[in-house]
Amino acid sequence: MTTHADPGVATPDATALDLSTIRADFPILARTVRDGKPLVYLDSGATSQKPRVVIDAERDFYEQHNAAVHRGAHQLAEEATDAFESARAQVAALIGAAPDDVVFTKNATESLNLVTYGLSNALAPGALDGVDPAIADRLRIGPGDEVCITEMEHHANLVPWQEFCRRTGATLRWIPVLPDGTLDLAAAPIGERTKVLAFTHVSNVVGTINPVAELVARARAVGALSVLDACQSVPHLPVDVTDLGVDFLAFSGHKMLGPSGIGVLWGRPELLAALPPFLTGGSMIELVTMEKSTYAAPPQRFEAGVPMAAQAVGLGAASQYLAGLGMDNVAAHDRALVTYTLERLAERPWVRVLGPTDPQIRCGAVAFTIEGVHPHDVGQILDDAGVAVRTGHHCAWPLHRALKVPASTRASFAPYTTFAEIDAFVDALDRVPVVFGLDV
Repeated sequence: MTTHADPGVATPDATALDLSTIRADFPILARTVRDGKPLVYLDSGATSQKPRVVIDAERDFYEQHNAAVHRGAHQLAEEATDAFESARAQVAALIGAAPDDVVFTKNATESLNLVTYGLSNALAPGALDGVDPAIADRLRIGPGDEVCITEMEHHANLVPWQEFCRRTGATLRWIPVLPDGTLDLAAAPIGERTKVLAFTHVSNVVGTINPVAELVARARAVGALSVLDACQSVPHLPVDVTDLGVDFLAFSGHKMLGPSGIGVLWGRPELLAALPPFLTGGSMIELVTMEKSTYAAPPQRFEAGVPMAAQAVGLGAASQYLAGLGMDNVAAHDRALVTYTLERLAERPWVRVLGPTDPQIRCGAVAFTIEGVHPHDVGQILDDAGVAVRTGHHCAWPLHRALKVPASTRASFAPYTTFAEIDAFVDALDRVPVVFGLDV
């Protein structure tokens, strides 16, 4: 197996990205860890590193334009509002959306909770007054209705639906996972009682790319809402909300080269206009009296209080950065990294890779186990070599149970990841059998 020794060089047939230039954009990648070892950061699935343009965008907002957006008539307030709304447009452009259909939240977890609590509030008397009856019927979910998710969901797209069903009396069902880390679509419990189908675009553990078109078609056939967790797809794949056909889509800024503390919920405009708000207070109102209030149109309807303006500006910069790389190029680079990692790990029969063996249906991450060695111990050995990975259940306990493992070690990638870093990771991994005396 030929390795890629230069961390700034990728083979021409593997990627169109200029990795040397890209890596120079990320200040943290130049640092050392663990007594001077070069940082090999393979934990981007948990949180990605930030390019200088994102850091500078946040700093510039605080230094030059800091004010409460959508409030005040002074120049700083106007500049802050313009920067905030420009960021919304930049994020929308990345996913092929209209700006008014993009809601800023603090993370994808809040985005998904916004949907579940909004649907819960739809059951309150008068909550859907004036809403088109056909839309209102889709939003009212209660006893006898079913919510379908998958067994591979991150807890952020599992626990909120568990709580939603507890509050409303709906029944939670799920699509099981096959041993190869793909969904068992033949056993999908989607039927006439299904009112919501919520699923991940890409598994945060095994990197499986789920068949969105097929799942959305099955949801539409029974009139169910479709809710997509796109946290692991927006940073790695071209994502267009029109092409996907889903009703709601959620993702986080910190996984797509953007700041922490900012997330996105996209929704179909007719659904956002009908969905009751999750949080109430200032900024999201239309008219307030002592007796009652009416609410602003989306997206402001769902952005109560002073929003996270600087983080939004940083996310706008991250969206432009990714768009500048070209998401087709990013996806090709990611696939090359996954392919190369699978090839290197296949040379080590003592490593069990979780998930599909076909890199064409994988994205962003490779998780694995080593029999007789706890993932935390694997992670420690890698960390001693300067290689940062994630260990544990990755907020996906049910998926690990389905795969019959208690936990795993995960290497996850970003546009700045190099083939030489994969080599460094594999070289460090080779210390595990030596340290633990495995018979390999």
